[in-house]
Amino acid sequence: MREISVNDIKKEVAKLCVDANLQLSPEMEQCIAAAKENERGELAKSVLGQLQENMEIAREDGIPICQDTGMAVFFVELGQEVHIVDGDLTEAINEGVRYGYTEGYLRKSVVGDPLIRENTKDNTPAIIHYDIVPGDNLKITITPKGFGSENMSKLVMLKPADGVEGVKQVVIDAAKSAGPNACPPFVLGVGIGGDFELVAKLAKKALTREPGSHNPLPHIAELETELLETINSLGIGPAGLGGDTTALAVNIETYATHIAGLPVAVNMCCHVDRHSTVIL
Repeated sequence: MREISVNDIKKEVAKLCVDANLQLSPEMEQCIAAAKENERGELAKSVLGQLQENMEIAREDGIPICQDTGMAVFFVELGQEVHIVDGDLTEAINEGVRYGYTEGYLRKSVVGDPLIRENTKDNTPAIIHYDIVPGDNLKITITPKGFGSENMSKLVMLKPADGVEGVKQVVIDAAKSAGPNACPPFVLGVGIGGDFELVAKLAKKALTREPGSHNPLPHIAELETELLETINSLGIGPAGLGGDTTALAVNIETYATHIAGLPVAVNMCCHVDRHSTVIL
């Protein structure tokens, strides 16, 4: 049994909060650069160039890529041979968020009650998804989620008879209705299967995949490619001003489901698809 102290977890989580908000992954930056290279519209190319300039300024000056530094969402894989010591794991993650968002001068966007709307002033509580896995490591992935794009997300309980064409229509309609409100070019995380709550988690987790990666199932990878091409043909373009680049990626995750159902969720994310991982 391997022991990991909550004190180490707090430090790493605080660092994750800051790192994820100040710099995109190299893969995301390369994806935007490739989109600019392939973009035919001059206005769209200019907007993509401004996004690149914004990322460079954020990196050089140590400031957030976007003013909405998001609600902290975590995917935690806890090895079954790990023993957390010196405190509580969930509280350690929240304490790391408190420190990271406060000391990192990141915007605090969380309200403690959804109706009373009083800001918690430290961006907690975080949303934490746990998975117990084999091994003696603790893997923590953060994906700070801004709500301009989050608010444009969709969840639909299709009938099995709707099939793949029904799934396609849900995803395409989500992109159309999001339009400029999701700050395109966006990344679409898509969940298919499971049940009502799991399909939304699948869609969120899909956003932690890097652009250019594909689902290991050939028919799902093919669907990802087809949907990306279709969405980019809509003409919404960067910032909704028209162009070839409406989406940077369509990432799909699937799970088994009931014979009577076909749940589909689309979690919209702007071009600032932030995620960062640490393994302890």
